Amino acid sequence: MTKLIAALHGPKAATALHDPALHRRLAGAGATALQVNVDDAAVAPAMRFGPGEPITGFVTVWTDDADATLAVLAGLAEDPHVYRVTERRPVEPPVVTPGVRADALANIAVLRRPEGMSRERYLEIWLGDHTAIASETQHTFGYIQNVVEEALTPGAPEISAIVEELFLMAGMTDVHAFYGSGGDDAELDRRITRLMTSVARFGAGDGLDLVPTSRYLYEV
Repeated sequence: MTKLIAALHGPKAATALHDPALHRRLAGAGATALQVNVDDAAVAPAMRFGPGEPITGFVTVWTDDADATLAVLAGLAEDPHVYRVTERRPVEPPVVTPGVRADALANIAVLRRPEGMSRERYLEIWLGDHTAIASETQHTFGYIQNVVEEALTPGAPEISAIVEELFLMAGMTDVHAFYGSGGDDAELDRRITRLMTSVARFGAGDGLDLVPTSRYLYEV
C-alpha cells in the first residue's frame, strides 16, 4: 500500500476535492482510502503562513496502484505537488463518519530540512525526541507524521515532511485551548518555550508552511 499526498493551490480546492466524480476516478485508479483537507470558511480565523506558494488544500490517498493514482492527481486543475510518503501515527485521530467534517482544527505543516543537517539526523530528532514533546506541550487529539520519500510531479518543491495535528476548534482564537494550558499563563509560557526549543533543534521553525484545514475522510 502506497500513501500519496497532493498539495493544491488556488481557490477551487475547497469545493473540487469534495467532488464525487473525483473520488470515483481515484477509486478506479486503485485508491482504497481518501482524506481531504481544505482551508475553508470553517477555519478562516486560524493562523496561516509560509514561504511557499499558498496551499489551499490537500488530497491524501492510500492506493494499490501508485502510478494510476498519480495520473489522476496530476490531472487536477489545481496543478498539485504530489509526494510519496511514509506515515507514522503517534496519536490516532478520532473516527468520524465518512464525508462529515471532523470537529477539529486540522493544522498541516510542511517542513523543510535545514542545509547542513543530514536526513538521518533530521529524522532522529524529529521522530525521536520531538514527537513526545509536541504531544506534551499542545492540546492535540490527532498527530500524523508523513516522511516525504520523493516528489512525483514536476515543479514540486523539495520538502522533508508533512505533519497533521488536530486541535480543538477553540484553539483558532484561544491560545490556552491550543496549548492545553488551562488558562495558566506561566504554564503556557513553559509549554511554548519547551516546544520552540525542541523545534529549533531540527530547524522545523524555519521555512515552515502552516495551513489550517477542515478534515474529511471518504469511502472509495
